[in-house]
Amino acid sequence: MKACIIFNPAARGEKAKRFRDQLAALSTSVALRPTYVAGSGRELAAAAVREGFDTILAAGGDGTVNEVVNGLGEAGEGSAGVRFGVIPLGTVNVFARELGLPTNFDRAWQVIQRSNEVCIDVPKAGFAVNGQVQRRYFAQLAGAGLDSRAIELVDWGQKKAIGPLAYVVAGFKALAERKAKIAVSAAPNEHLSGELVLIGNGRFYGGNFKLFPKADLRDGLLDVTVFPHVNWKILLRAGWGWLADQIHSAAGCCCFQAATISLSSDDVVPLELDGENVGHLPAKFTLKPSALRVLVP
Repeated sequence: MKACIIFNPAARGEKAKRFRDQLAALSTSVALRPTYVAGSGRELAAAAVREGFDTILAAGGDGTVNEVVNGLGEAGEGSAGVRFGVIPLGTVNVFARELGLPTNFDRAWQVIQRSNEVCIDVPKAGFAVNGQVQRRYFAQLAGAGLDSRAIELVDWGQKKAIGPLAYVVAGFKALAERKAKIAVSAAPNEHLSGELVLIGNGRFYGGNFKLFPKADLRDGLLDVTVFPHVNWKILLRAGWGWLADQIHSAAGCCCFQAATISLSSDDVVPLELDGENVGHLPAKFTLKPSALRVLVP
């Protein structure tokens, strides 16, 4: 195995210190590629493909996973023989949960060494940035509406202090605002609208919330959940529905599966991919079936 680990050296805290010590112990057998600025994981992953690494690992959270997946996607056919692995070190680690990966470093490394792999679908979004169309891959989730607006409102200093609760605080702020209407369309005849639209490649959202129970990383389809309205009443119903395993009916959600989906709005609506805002609507989603070789338990 010729492996490369892409990681964020600026992470703080006791967990990050232990991780750096563990990385140092691996440095004689794997190549270490630190990211120093946002987005550099993408470039490092593409470069690692060109350098001939057969195993490229993202050590971090869902943002690091997203960057590495995009680097592999940009490498095109050159990444066909590359295996992708995750060492989960982030705040929520949704994609790692989807794969059933352990959060303990030693056990996660054992998963990588065993080299069990599956081929999963890779979704792709085309969206607007300053009036220009850009395209990016994502691993787990895309969202627009209350979800992406909350990310826009997150206080990042607060996130360092209180972790995932910072998203809850931002969500309360977004909930108090006027909600934009988002139009959703998919072939052959799906036409819906809502104030929150979530698109899943896997089952989980925001941690252990199984928002897309029918989702499968290998079925060639994206799963869509549309909330027609989002307010306190709907969120309380959704919370009860999640506990009772009836979230969709309790919150009045509309759900469907499709290989191609389009979102648009008359308002300025941010778009998030794997927990980070990347641009604005309109957006179109497609996917490449079985395009990524992923190491799993």
